Amino acid sequence: MDTLFTPILASALQFALEKATIEGKMTIGILVIVSLFSWTVIFNKARQLWKASTMSQKFFAAYRATRDPLEIFNKNDEYNGAPVYEIYYSGAEELAYHLKNNPVTVKGKTRVSTAAYDSVVVVLERNVSGQAISLEKGMIILTTAVAGGPFIGLLGTVWGVMETFSGIAIKQAASLTAMAPGVAGALIATVAGLFVAIPAMFAYNYMVTTIRNVTQQLDNFTAEYSTAIEHMYVDNRPVSEEIADALKKMRAEEKEEKDQPTLS
Repeated sequence: MDTLFTPILASALQFALEKATIEGKMTIGILVIVSLFSWTVIFNKARQLWKASTMSQKFFAAYRATRDPLEIFNKNDEYNGAPVYEIYYSGAEELAYHLKNNPVTVKGKTRVSTAAYDSVVVVLERNVSGQAISLEKGMIILTTAVAGGPFIGLLGTVWGVMETFSGIAIKQAASLTAMAPGVAGALIATVAGLFVAIPAMFAYNYMVTTIRNVTQQLDNFTAEYSTAIEHMYVDNRPVSEEIADALKKMRAEEKEEKDQPTLS
């Protein structure tokens, strides 16, 4: 009785591995390497997404409590690991540059031109793409594990079965006892392939959904943030009003020059 249940309960995999051919063991070795890469990506990506989610929540709480789009930037608050903060910071940095170097004064308040605002929007959109690429980095390894793991295992199994039947044909001993060890050794390659593919599949589906949600969140924030900048820091006066203000300023400068005493 113990002999019948021992392979099932304790050492079925060990038995099959011992009976595997050299080709089968090579296949299993390849699958172990793929599995190591896959689990490395799973752990690193899970940590990255967890940190991105946690820090993004903190950033949104701080941003929603402000009225000025540059308040967090001016206070030098940092939310490292939050993709949305990286987008915010890049846009705020570009806006601060134009406010300092290309200011437009409107009723005593410093603003930027629409051309400068367009450059801020370009920076925001570029960084959204960059953050999306960063979040998706390494996912190709999981897709490779999901798609390739079972096929690599199947290759090892077919190869092992072929070797088994070839050996049986040579020995001319077609019995279950002669076939069982070889078939068991061949099937372990398929088992190894499934062990690689199944965890990678679940991890990939979860992470792709999470990354898609984060990317959508970044797009929504970019639209919200650019609108806030436009309302508070962009010179949106009509062209006629801009011309009138420019002429008024020009006349004031000319009058100031005339009023200055001439040197004798």
